[in-house]
Parts: sequence; C-alpha cells; structure tokens
Amino acid sequence: MDTAQIEYLEETARKIRGLTLRAIGSVGSGHVGGCMSIVELVTVLYFAAMNIDPSRPGMPGRDRLVLSKGHAGPTVYSALALKGYFPLSELETLNKPMTRLPSHCDMNKTPGIDMTAGSLGQGLSCAVGMALAARMNGGAEYIYAIIGDGESQEGQIWEAGMAAAHYRLDNLIVFMDYNKLQIDGTVDEVMTLMDPVEKWKAFGFHVLEVDGHDLSSIVRTIQLARNRKGKPVMIILHTIKGRGISFAEKAGVDSHSMKVSPEQVETAMKELGWDTLWNQ
Repeated sequence: MDTAQIEYLEETARKIRGLTLRAIGSVGSGHVGGCMSIVELVTVLYFAAMNIDPSRPGMPGRDRLVLSKGHAGPTVYSALALKGYFPLSELETLNKPMTRLPSHCDMNKTPGIDMTAGSLGQGLSCAVGMALAARMNGGAEYIYAIIGDGESQEGQIWEAGMAAAHYRLDNLIVFMDYNKLQIDGTVDEVMTLMDPVEKWKAFGFHVLEVDGHDLSSIVRTIQLARNRKGKPVMIILHTIKGRGISFAEKAGVDSHSMKVSPEQVETAMKELGWDTLWNQ
C-alpha cells in the first residue's frame, strides 16, 4: 500500500478508537481493553480487505466476519457506522433500551453483523460452518474470525480448529488477539496457552504472526494468508490491551471491563486529536 492509503487507515483507526470509547463512555462502563486491542485489525478488515457493500448488508458472496470474542462488539459497531451501515449518532445508543447495538453482537438486530456473539468459544465453530458452506456453494468469499487468547482456553475452539483443518478450509482466516490478559489476570496465570504458534501448527493450520497495531503489516499478512492454500490460516496478533487510550493501557488487566467517566473520555479525545481529526 502507498503512503496515502496507510495514512487513510491510520486516520480511520483513530476515528474507530475514539468512536468506540465515546460509545462506551455514553453507557459509563464497558470492555475497553479488548475493544482497543483489535482496532487496527478491524480497520483493515472493513476498510481495506473485505468484499462488502454497506448498501447491501446481505449481499450474496460477501466476505464475512465472526467476532467470537463478542465483548469487543463496540469496535465493530464503530467500524460499521463509519463504513455507512447505520448513522454514527446511533453509536450513542450502545447497550441501552431498544438499541440495535447490544453489548455483544446480534445478527438479528445490527446491519452488517454476520453472526451473533454470546458464550465465548462458539464463534469459531460458526465461522467453520460458514466457510464449509461457502465451499459447498462454490463461493469465492473469505470467512474471517476473531478469537481471544483467554477465549482460547475453551475446548470448543480446538474442536472447531480440528474441523477446519480436517476440511482444509483455506477460505477461513482466523485472528487470535494475543494481548495476554483476560478478566481474571494474565493468560499464563489463569490457563497458559503454552506456545500458540506451535499449537495451531500442530492442529493443521498455516500460522502467521504480526504486530497487531501495525496497519501496513496487517494488510500484508492478510494478503499472505489469502495466498496460502490447502489449510486454514491462523494469524497471531501481538497486541496491547487498551491500546491507544492511556488510562486503559495503564489499567492493564483491569481494562477488561471498567468504568469510564466523562472526564476520561474528554482526556482521551484530546490524546487522539479528535477535533483536528474530523476537521482537516
């Protein structure tokens, strides 16, 4: 990608980060940490990688995203609004009565959401089913899934991984948000993943690693993943929980679900250069 395209993605990521925090701030609390660690990935998917059309959310043959770590829904909502699936103003209704934007994604409520998120561990199974169906239908679409590292302690993740490898689903690209923190502590303290790179290789995946906050590297890695044939692909994203929001980064594990005050939102907007970002 050229410099102008990268600058566009950088500006878009800052907007998504700010919109996400403002939406969470309008409620007063939310999953700030895990939302922020996938901002760059979601930016690349919706604004550079995926074949989608906001005017036709149900377009046949579209690429699909399954957010298995569903508590990061506000980040996806911000990307969808910025892409034009619904008005930006609707982000302020996050997790409020009669909203179309519940805290965890709901495909029956939100335009652009391809799969409902709920109990952790289930999303990857849904993505495997979508990828298998796309192949059976002769489709050319890619199915993308985002899983958490804490979520990867769920046995269903590995059952789904075995199925994906068994069917050689090379139209499935999975991302693991490896921020190494979860609700109760570090991943290693709660239930270590040992070496996720070697583990996913052993489960029959092509495995790639990338700095999860480097937009150009994410773009290149997704391109590499699309060129890998005969196996599904796992991309390990090395990320920082709460990235880009100083109070959330400082909170560490406590950013998983935290209170957010109007003053914290205001400070974060200044850090992001919010007014300049929208008026340049």
